[in-house]
Amino acid sequence: MNDSPSYFASDRRYRIFTAVKYITYVLLSFNIFVFLGQELTAAQTTYVDGIPPGQLIQAFSASIDTSAWVLLLLLFELETSVLDDRHIKGWVKWSLHGIRGICYIAIGYAFTGYLAELSTILNTTPLNNIDLCSAIDQHWSLLLTLDEYAAVDAGNCAAIAADSFRITGHNIVAEPGVLRSSQYLAWADVINSATWILVVIVLENEVRLQLRGNLSAQIIYSTRYLKYFLYAVLFCAAIYWGVVGALIDFWDASLWLFAFIFIELNVFEWQHETRESRPTEP
Repeated sequence: MNDSPSYFASDRRYRIFTAVKYITYVLLSFNIFVFLGQELTAAQTTYVDGIPPGQLIQAFSASIDTSAWVLLLLLFELETSVLDDRHIKGWVKWSLHGIRGICYIAIGYAFTGYLAELSTILNTTPLNNIDLCSAIDQHWSLLLTLDEYAAVDAGNCAAIAADSFRITGHNIVAEPGVLRSSQYLAWADVINSATWILVVIVLENEVRLQLRGNLSAQIIYSTRYLKYFLYAVLFCAAIYWGVVGALIDFWDASLWLFAFIFIELNVFEWQHETRESRPTEP
């Protein structure tokens, strides 16, 4: 890799670009702790008797997912921008690809957590006139939005709508409008996660082809429109979270789109440098 990408007019612009890029990476790393805090709070309501080992991924899907993605992002940064091509061989290459493989397993695992959460919130039954005010000692919770709850107590039990629903298997009650909006948010999580998996499959193939010297302009052109579509889906998910007021999800989704713009630019410059370094045909 060159010290300063050729598509920057000056070293100063390149330094600004690099600073913004790494600030974005730091902010994404901070989001791990934001999601962990949210999920720890939600777990106290959803799993009052403790989290079963088999449901850890459902309870902490966002934290696990974000952690794996941050590590994966940094590995792509190393391979597409920081390390010189001649160093990406032997144990370095296998280490990078091996750790990325572990990240992919974690991301796939987190995706099953989003699916499980969607399945849970879709599985509801009518409250059937349960007297919540008489059942306060059973530790019922009121769903406020996806992964956010309030305790059902003497102050709010009478105001909960009679046509509310119970999340099957949990002492959680959800009013119809809140339940519907939470289900939409759960669907957005699943779609967003699946789309990112497709993005990284395309990017992984580009990186591997580049290392082999086989990433041609034709291949990049053929995948360009697929990535346009995938990024458009991710953009729509971010906008949706912003519109419905899920500001943390909107912030996180926007940062990830911003971060992968940098990775795409890295791949573009990487290919440009490779073409420039090839000997000119006589």
